Amino acid sequence: MIDEQKLSLYLEEKIDGFKGPLTLKKFPGGQSNPTYLITAASGKYVLRSKPPGKLLKSAHAVDREYAVTKALLGTDVPVATPHHLCQDEAIIGSWFYVMDYREGRIFWDPSLPDMTKEGRTALYHEMNRVLSAIHSVDLVKQGLGDFGKPGNYYARQIGRWTTQYKASETEHIAPMEQLMAWVGDNIPPDDGRVSLIHGDFRLDNFIFHPEKPEIIAVVDWELSTLGHPLADLAYQCMQWRMPHSSIVKGLDGLDRTALGIPTEEAYVQEYA
Repeated sequence: MIDEQKLSLYLEEKIDGFKGPLTLKKFPGGQSNPTYLITAASGKYVLRSKPPGKLLKSAHAVDREYAVTKALLGTDVPVATPHHLCQDEAIIGSWFYVMDYREGRIFWDPSLPDMTKEGRTALYHEMNRVLSAIHSVDLVKQGLGDFGKPGNYYARQIGRWTTQYKASETEHIAPMEQLMAWVGDNIPPDDGRVSLIHGDFRLDNFIFHPEKPEIIAVVDWELSTLGHPLADLAYQCMQWRMPHSSIVKGLDGLDRTALGIPTEEAYVQEYA
């Protein structure tokens, strides 16, 4: 349980213009980092924290989220302005940071059932534009030249996923062992391309303008790093191949042309 009075006094000291008292309300959804709406006398903010308990190494990196969003201010990548990073666990029990609250729309179903055909086309175009903007960030100019490790990004990721899976494994699952062996044997060669990547670039990690087909903030940067830009593109393209009936809805089985949603090939071509 977070002590709202203690947090309010702390933020009044650390954030210019912040004024309490405040109330906290946890956002619904499956965030790996608990996320709260702060309603204070000075306005609305968002607090994002590490979860309690024992954590996997390098996971839930709210400090990296804070660093990358701060670095992206003033670029073509829309982000919510970060205000303060707290690494003192005595305040709420874990590390956290506070950023602006952005009023807008978040979509979970990639078929966008409540939109017009023209509206869907515009939103997919906007996602493609922002993806290109992320991958076009000048790393040195924005102070992100050392934001990730050198070397083959795919090899690093597969190594990390394997290590994390083994660290949290509760039972032996043969298909997972086969999958890990296959991807380890089929790592794409390193062609030297490096950019900022989001790491979880998907529909529900964007806040859209309340009325216009415009992304006003890309959120959930905890997996961001320096890596191969095509990893972000391929990750988003999974939604074209996932069935619409699955828990995490995809686009497979839908008449995308009738909906005004580009084909996977057209989306990739626009990015290129």
